[in-house]
Amino acid sequence: MSSTHQFELAATDGKLIRGDRVLGKDRQILFITGFLSKRWGNKSKALAQWCEEKGWGFCCYDVRGFGDSEGTFTDYTLSDWIADARAVLEHIRNGPPITIVGNSFGGWIAWMMAQECSAVEKLILIAPAFDAIGVRAKEIPAERRTRWQETGWMPWDDEPAHKDWPLSWKWVEESDVYWKTSFDRLRPVKTTILHGLQDTVILPNVSREFVEQLLVRDPSFPVELHLVPGDHRLSSPEHVERFHRHVHEPPLR
Repeated sequence: MSSTHQFELAATDGKLIRGDRVLGKDRQILFITGFLSKRWGNKSKALAQWCEEKGWGFCCYDVRGFGDSEGTFTDYTLSDWIADARAVLEHIRNGPPITIVGNSFGGWIAWMMAQECSAVEKLILIAPAFDAIGVRAKEIPAERRTRWQETGWMPWDDEPAHKDWPLSWKWVEESDVYWKTSFDRLRPVKTTILHGLQDTVILPNVSREFVEQLLVRDPSFPVELHLVPGDHRLSSPEHVERFHRHVHEPPLR
């Protein structure tokens, strides 16, 4: 996209958060990536293209310690990634109304940002990984969990792609704290959740149970849950069309 320009934001530790932004009118989309995902992937590229066709703004970024942003991965935890999202939102909040599209782990961060930032008018979550680190700590064998806690470090799993990205036990502690406050301050942002029924990475029950808990606390909260055939990648033509339709509903007034 010829109008795309890269931005750099200095975080509190002096490291630079790097991202890309396209200016537009009427609405802007902020895409928050999944865990260990760089800012430019299939979803962000498709979103950027759709925004260009609509004349909307678009923004995506890499968290510190990953992708093009500065820093060492092991120096950062969940609270730092939340701070990165806040910094990017502050950077774009004076533009058109914001829709956040959060993918997987980025979906949980997107939810937290929408609850605290008044510039966010709409939220679309794709297979959101609510409390992913806390859930992971509960699912792994007790011996491995103990080793994680005692040594302080553990890769997400044994996949070769993850072995070089160990997580500190602090991730588990912070995840627990943030999850317990997920419903503390409910701001009625129109929220759409799309989740593949055959998703084996983030089970669809994660989204179903989240919506149930949300509606117990606020039965009038404007949330829609769409469980669709397929996996979490939403890669079939039918899934892309459904995603496209939700992204391109008219801006809220």
